[in-house]
Amino acid sequence: MAIENVTDQSFAEATSEGLVLADFWAPWCGPCKMIAPVLEEIDGEMSDKVKIVKLDVDENQETASKFGVMSIPTLLLFKDGEVVDQVIGFQPKEALTNLINKHA
Repeated sequence: MAIENVTDQSFAEATSEGLVLADFWAPWCGPCKMIAPVLEEIDGEMSDKVKIVKLDVDENQETASKFGVMSIPTLLLFKDGEVVDQVIGFQPKEALTNLINKHA
């Protein structure tokens, strides 16, 4: 399963079922660019456990504001529509896989 780009309109539905890692990012953000290949790897290895979605905060400020996202990248982990964990800033792959496994 590929990483899905979501919008304010599609975010709630995209995070409503199962385990979903939401990446709040922007094209100009350096650490966001660094974490992108890590998320691609995780998606390739763990797509049976977690769905990954990306929300561009410049174009979708409503959702970012709703979840209090102040700095990016912010990663929120949803389980059946509820936030169960969050990390802010660049994270190594191991830290993210541990986070996902903790809730899987």
